[in-house]
Amino acid sequence: MEFYDVIRQRRSVRDYDPDKQVEPQVLQRILEAGRIAPSATNAQPWTFVVITSPEGLSRVRAAYGSSWFQDAPAVLTVTGRRSDAWTRPADGYNALETDLTIAMDHMILAAAAEGVSSCWIAAYQPEAIRSALELGEDEEVFAITPLGYPRKDVQLPPRRGRKSLEEITKYL
Repeated sequence: MEFYDVIRQRRSVRDYDPDKQVEPQVLQRILEAGRIAPSATNAQPWTFVVITSPEGLSRVRAAYGSSWFQDAPAVLTVTGRRSDAWTRPADGYNALETDLTIAMDHMILAAAAEGVSSCWIAAYQPEAIRSALELGEDEEVFAITPLGYPRKDVQLPPRRGRKSLEEITKYL
């Protein structure tokens, strides 16, 4: 699929076919898209945690209670350590969130190009997800997304309205 078509066609899906697994080779290509994402000073301060086992999915699903999330056959999380990310000397800004956002966005767009649906989630219970993923004290969860294929009878949501370029662009 052409890149701009992927961007235009991607939707947040909230109805997954629990019986259709994401193929390992597809999952590897999605993860590779995150691996090659840029990061400040090329620090790559991320870890991608892929949950597909019934036990792991059960633990992660408990951290985000929406019913639609329960059917996703895989969940992808992006975690990182603030100490591994670049920090701007002038004001102490730490690039962890920026770097992890870029990696997650790369993977979500790669999933869309592969025909795999996702839905960026930040409304999880932080301590529950940390426990489910067995993270160290210095590791942070930035975002999670289910990965899977929508049920056959599901209609994808329409694209939501967007502001015009004139409303959001400033030229100097």
